[in-house]
Amino acid sequence: MSDFEDINALTGEVIGAAIEVHKALGPGLLESAYEKCLCRELDLRNTEYVFQQPIPIAYKGLELDCGYRADLIVQNCLVVELKACDALQPVHQAQLLTYMKLTKIRIGLLINFNVPVLKDGIKRMVL
Repeated sequence: MSDFEDINALTGEVIGAAIEVHKALGPGLLESAYEKCLCRELDLRNTEYVFQQPIPIAYKGLELDCGYRADLIVQNCLVVELKACDALQPVHQAQLLTYMKLTKIRIGLLINFNVPVLKDGIKRMVL
């Protein structure tokens, strides 16, 4: 299986887990509730991830801890940023792209749980 097939399978697994959470809970909750429930769903699927991974900023030899955190880093190759907002905005995409650059992870998912149908709240991004 190629790396491309592996990452597609992994993003499919995470999207499936998010859909399961959304089916059970629906829209309207806080982002933190969806985060915890998605983590539980990934645990049930034996999918390796890190929750609230710190993301330091390196600038000209100086490493800064400014409090940035990725919601989830899945199997060290997928950044997942969760939202529970009226609509995804360009700043949300910029945030995910920046986290991807800082972590050197080329694939990311932006998932907004505050939609009637979750597939309408998912954006996959590639560097």
